[in-house]
Amino acid sequence: MKYVLQRIGAMLLTLFLVMTLSFMVIRLMPMSLFENPEVPKEIQEKLEDKFHLNDPLPLQYYYFMEGIVTDLDFGISVKLRPGLEVFDIIVTRLPPTMLINFLSLFISIPLGLIFGTIAALKRNTVVDHVISVFVILFISIPSFVFASLLQYLFTFVWPLFPTLYESTAVTVGQMMHSLVLPIVALSLGPIATLTRYLRGELIENISSEYLLLARTKGLTKTQSIVRHAFRNSMMPITNTLVSLITGIMGGSLVVENMFAVPGTGGLLTKSIFAGDHFLTVAILIFYSAISLVTILVVDLCYGLIDPRVRVGGGK
Repeated sequence: MKYVLQRIGAMLLTLFLVMTLSFMVIRLMPMSLFENPEVPKEIQEKLEDKFHLNDPLPLQYYYFMEGIVTDLDFGISVKLRPGLEVFDIIVTRLPPTMLINFLSLFISIPLGLIFGTIAALKRNTVVDHVISVFVILFISIPSFVFASLLQYLFTFVWPLFPTLYESTAVTVGQMMHSLVLPIVALSLGPIATLTRYLRGELIENISSEYLLLARTKGLTKTQSIVRHAFRNSMMPITNTLVSLITGIMGGSLVVENMFAVPGTGGLLTKSIFAGDHFLTVAILIFYSAISLVTILVVDLCYGLIDPRVRVGGGK
């Protein structure tokens, strides 16, 4: 419990620093929030006074943090969706983003583990070389390049999937049909990363002395690998999950725009170009919170995988 509380405290401190830096950097950018010729100047001035935009930056920061702590109020959108709470806007755009991100993650982890295990058990064979070539390609090429290639192949050459997200989809099947290509584009890089790390760790553990001892005690090769080598290999692999999740989230910022997915990734880029600073800061905080929660979960999983972590934590 002490370890968990320490990790939660560190996460909250980091989130506070991220919120502060995001607010300061975005607010230092030039902006004219209520610049609209149709709105009288007197009303614009009243709105600016209401949101403390005429106050010094430290005082603006104080009111911003006060609104979050007391009312969970991140402000309103003044450019993209004028007058609407940014929290409500994010909630409405959240389902498509979470869907493609989590489906990409759920596809990447099992496939990465399978290919990494096969490459380790078949090392220096044709199978291992073929997997290694694809790993190098998928790691080296960004997800948006794969997205463009998939769009060309499977929407123009072979029209199997729609080019853009079908916002008018009625059934779940129609919606998922239009999300196949962005999910695949986001999954290729994480699959390759997980395959590479697991292959290296498994090869090292298979060649170790403790695995030879397990074989001499009567375990078969499969039993010794599953019970000992695979589990010991998962300790460093678990740490790569943080980079996998953040990589998928970062890639979705571009991929969502390419496939016109109405998620938070496209909303972030639109808010930056439009100068909707309240909305931009709120989305940055959201992505930071997701990343920090992921790091917390991975840290807590260490104790489940390796008993030495629990013993050290107890001391």
